[in-house]
Amino acid sequence: MTTTTVPVAAGPAPRTGAGTQFPRLMAMEWTKLRTVRSTMWTLLATLLVSIGLPALFALAVINDPHGPGPDFDAAGFSLFGLFLGQLIVGALGVLVISAEYSTGSIRTTLTAAPQRLAMLSAKTLTFGIVIAVVSFVTTFAAFFAVQPILNTKNLGTTLSEGPALRMVIGGALYIIAVGLLGLGLGTIMRSTAAAVSTIVGLLFVLPIVSGFLPESWRESWVKYLPGNAGGGIFSSRPDPTALGPWQSLAVFAGYAVLALVIGAILLRRRDA
Repeated sequence: MTTTTVPVAAGPAPRTGAGTQFPRLMAMEWTKLRTVRSTMWTLLATLLVSIGLPALFALAVINDPHGPGPDFDAAGFSLFGLFLGQLIVGALGVLVISAEYSTGSIRTTLTAAPQRLAMLSAKTLTFGIVIAVVSFVTTFAAFFAVQPILNTKNLGTTLSEGPALRMVIGGALYIIAVGLLGLGLGTIMRSTAAAVSTIVGLLFVLPIVSGFLPESWRESWVKYLPGNAGGGIFSSRPDPTALGPWQSLAVFAGYAVLALVIGAILLRRRDA
């Protein structure tokens, strides 16, 4: 008597769900982000510039025999280091994606993660979390480093006075938006030099050029330009010709979201 073995058809291979794959993509992006030496140096430079410069200038202010003017803004003074810090963070956002294109490692990334939108989402979320931590540490540390120095001449303030807390929190959110804007521009242009130049133009050059435009233009649409809109969150005094603090931050964040959306569309359509 013979026994007939009936072959059992193999079922389809189990598919990795998005809930399982996305954490793996984030772990991959975190590994790439933390193992690149330039990332840590860039973040350290952000801390040093954004905290060290206001502290040094605060020492100069208290040692000035004439003292600051009557319009001295203690809260805003502690955050002016972000003026340079934003450029560093924006450049880092560009490098997060453009460095992979310049080295050709983007092909390896897309081979390991063929779902391009999931890859970009994981990269954006991972980078956003890192920058959020650094930004909030930076703005609060800058505030608490500068105010004791200013208080030696009774010039300091506290978070509970006026718009100080809004400016500190808003400054951190602004830096996050700058980093994501850099990531979006890097995804669009795939060139470090082009994307960083665009960041410099938007945040530094464009506000200077717009200052020479007619007053009527500045009151109507110039205030919506990226460099002009973002700075409203640092304002301690109302300006009738500018956007409100949170409104200006929302407009600036909208530019970052727009850059990321355009970058995602191009990432899907273009070859690596």
